[in-house]
Amino acid sequence: MNNLETLIKNAMQSGYSDLHLTGGHPVVFRKDGKIGFLTDTRLSPKDMDGLAGDLLTNRERAMLQSRFSVDLARSMQGVRVRIHVFATSRGLSLSIRMLPGRPPTLDHLNLHPLIRQACRLPKGLILICGSTGSGKSTTIAAMVDEINQTRSEHIITLEDPVEYRFASAKSYVEQRELGTHMPSFDQGLRDVLRQDPDVIVVGELREPETIRLTLNAVESGHLVIASLHATHSEDAFYRICNSFQPEIQDLVRNQLASTLALLVVQHLEHLPEAGFRVPVLSLLQGSSGVKGLIRENRFSQIESAIQMGKDGGMMTQEQYKRDFLRKQSNLTPPFRVFRPSREDVTDPAYTSRLVGHEQLPGQAAVALSAMGELSGDTGAKKSIPASLHHAGEDAYEIQEDGMSMSDIIKNL
Repeated sequence: MNNLETLIKNAMQSGYSDLHLTGGHPVVFRKDGKIGFLTDTRLSPKDMDGLAGDLLTNRERAMLQSRFSVDLARSMQGVRVRIHVFATSRGLSLSIRMLPGRPPTLDHLNLHPLIRQACRLPKGLILICGSTGSGKSTTIAAMVDEINQTRSEHIITLEDPVEYRFASAKSYVEQRELGTHMPSFDQGLRDVLRQDPDVIVVGELREPETIRLTLNAVESGHLVIASLHATHSEDAFYRICNSFQPEIQDLVRNQLASTLALLVVQHLEHLPEAGFRVPVLSLLQGSSGVKGLIRENRFSQIESAIQMGKDGGMMTQEQYKRDFLRKQSNLTPPFRVFRPSREDVTDPAYTSRLVGHEQLPGQAAVALSAMGELSGDTGAKKSIPASLHHAGEDAYEIQEDGMSMSDIIKNL
């Protein structure tokens, strides 16, 4: 057991929700929402380098070098943890979130019954929107769990990273993580249509090609649940459509109109009468009126359509607080839902030696990763790791240890 596993084991036994590690500073924890210090436990900057070096894969190291931070998730000591590694004035720091052993249910998250109804849809696009930290991924995990427990379907998730692991119940669940099981969301979406899915989960709609492939997957008759960084419904539609060139935005609007089943925008808000934070949602259903507004590019009228669609289950966030949350007498407090616990899933995570670059020498893995990024398949411009030096048009060379590309290939 290494130092990090020991810390995580002790953190779970102590009921900590978060750990913060950095060089030359006492270990910091969060318990019951409050920060505390383990004054007798301190790691040096070199300890942090060694800890991160043991933790990160070659791809994650390359990402850390290129953008000075990286997100990942691991199972350690039977506990699922989400880890953010980043550079600071003290050297490397780790922010570790202890996750519950199983995904939360829709009821435990205090969500509207319309979310459960959406989980029964045979096809269509469900967009879960919000800012960073608004609980989008947790809502999607609860929806996947609901489908898994109640329907006989094939669910494939494309995530970055895989936070909650699912054991197949009524459904057959397969999870793919960016960089570990697929090189990009775009490739994952191209692959998924050959994998006989019924339900597809897309971790984030960010790049035009990812959005295009997602809409195509919905049009081919699947239920697709995806997250989008947007703070209100109008913003969500503008973000999607403005990702594309003007000459094809009409096509995108028509695809959106024909496939949209439900658009949820959420944020977390402290509810005084409950004494804790709860998700506050706006709910937009793909009614004929809403579809018409989308096709005609009248996004500014979406909010009015939500207000007038209350009888059909639509709600603005103010209506949601007034007409749903404040009428609930048995809201579940977050500490009951997000208490760290041992994972229900017992299947060990395994990466086949026939895929990925984890079995390759470190520099070769970085080089091949960069070559994949330069191919343009990811649909987005990527930063080149610091170990690669630009040597002319479409040419890069390894400089840190003097190895040429031919030397790298010989070592494979």
